[in-house]
Amino acid sequence: MITIRQATVSDLLEMQNCNLWCLPENYQMKYYLYHILSWPQLLHVAQDYNNKIVGYVLAKMEEDGEPHGHITSLAVLRTHRKLGLATKLMNAAHRGMVEVFNAEYVSLHVRKSNRAAIRLYTDTLAYKIHDIEGKYYADSEDAYDMRKMLRTKDPKAKLKDKDAKDVKDKDKDKEKDKDKD
Repeated sequence: MITIRQATVSDLLEMQNCNLWCLPENYQMKYYLYHILSWPQLLHVAQDYNNKIVGYVLAKMEEDGEPHGHITSLAVLRTHRKLGLATKLMNAAHRGMVEVFNAEYVSLHVRKSNRAAIRLYTDTLAYKIHDIEGKYYADSEDAYDMRKMLRTKDPKAKLKDKDAKDVKDKDKDKEKDKDKD
């Protein structure tokens, strides 16, 4: 059984190890430490039954303009892929961005050649390509700048949701009144 949970400082070494096994973009330990000290609610790990970290998501908040989150890194060991762990890790980070930081949207960068990740982000997680960042990576590969809306900015949409709830509540009240008769 795999557990998705919020990361702790004691997980950072295993998260870094997972990153080294899975990704060409690697980070120094101080970068992981900076993330967990600044945004502890946004770092999550997938832990197996032997308490081994088999995946993680490293995320942060950006505060330029409207508040939004950014996925810095996502990795799942090859031995544990195709189990839905990346989706669960991403959803946990998204939830923290909305519930704790009131984020409007989340962004990420992905290599244009990483078809599996692009499929995960677009087909499963409903991200959209926002832009292309030329020569974004150290090896000069371009990246897609992708975004996903987490909350609607349209006040009418919120009003519609509220109105729909009010109608449902009124229907429930009518049903209760009928039951009383």
